Amino acid sequence: MFDAPKITAVVWDVGRVLYRWELRHLFRELIADEAELDWFLANVVTEEWHFEHDAGRPLAEMLPERIAQFPAYATHIRAYAERFNDTIPGPVPGTHALVERLAERGVAQFALTNFGAEFWDVFLPTAPVFGHMQDIVVSGRECLVKPDPAIYALAEARYGHPPQQLFFIDDRADNIAAAKARGWHGHVFTDAGPLEAELARLGLL
Repeated sequence: MFDAPKITAVVWDVGRVLYRWELRHLFRELIADEAELDWFLANVVTEEWHFEHDAGRPLAEMLPERIAQFPAYATHIRAYAERFNDTIPGPVPGTHALVERLAERGVAQFALTNFGAEFWDVFLPTAPVFGHMQDIVVSGRECLVKPDPAIYALAEARYGHPPQQLFFIDDRADNIAAAKARGWHGHVFTDAGPLEAELARLGLL
């Protein structure tokens, strides 16, 4: 019987897998009215606009353009850039313990994240869990974003493991589907319990 290739490395997404990420966590401090806050997050500092930075667009372009569109919210838009770490309330429960356990077993670990380069440089020093990662591919640095196949190809080259030996954990099904299309194994993250069970089933824990 054909034996499937052994998984030799775990690849982590960051936002909503290793760390919580909520624009609302910052802006609820600045906008008291809940209806106004909902409108602001749907129209001004939106996730879709934020993803432009993930894709490599510099904040020096994004902010003046947005302030010109919404001058009444200039202070809030600047806060998005100046206080981005306040959109990250803390770790996702349970996943850092899994990183530690994999490290104790000597499993190679990497990260593949859609994250703006400027924000990454500010966030990384606050996040010691990444000391367990042998390499981290950051979309904003590469000007490539998941689920573009090109970012997975880049990751394969950087990580030095064949696609069939990579196990990718991401909260978005489209990102996992793109990885599987290249031969990676994948897990759509919801919480740490099912992930722990899957890692154990694969013999990684």
